[in-house]
Amino acid sequence: MSYYFSTILKNTSYEQAIELATRELQKEGFGVLTQINVKETLKNKIDADFRPYIILGACNPHFAHKALLAEDKLGVFLPCNVVVEQHDDGSVEVSTVDPHAMMASVTNPQLEKLAEEVRQKVQRVIEGVGAEEK
Repeated sequence: MSYYFSTILKNTSYEQAIELATRELQKEGFGVLTQINVKETLKNKIDADFRPYIILGACNPHFAHKALLAEDKLGVFLPCNVVVEQHDDGSVEVSTVDPHAMMASVTNPQLEKLAEEVRQKVQRVIEGVGAEEK
């Protein structure tokens, strides 16, 4: 089982892909709480060069609230991360975690249905990003 969903964009810039991902997340009720620019951070902290790579920390407050009520330590998995990265060939990949894979280590039946609902939402986000290029 893969732990993520992704789509590769060949005709979309890195900056456009970030905007697309943010817009598709909003359509599914997610807000972007954090943005970690990995390329910039690695350069500043350890003087390492890295490709354009950003981690968007996305949260759907409705689902986060339900999940935390069911399992109070679930916050260790929040927010949901969405990665936008540019590859050497110029293509841009947008990826997000598969909530089922993330929840595999948590034994709480209340979370199974919730994880499936969130899974469908993040799959639609990735599909929506990919559809924008077609």
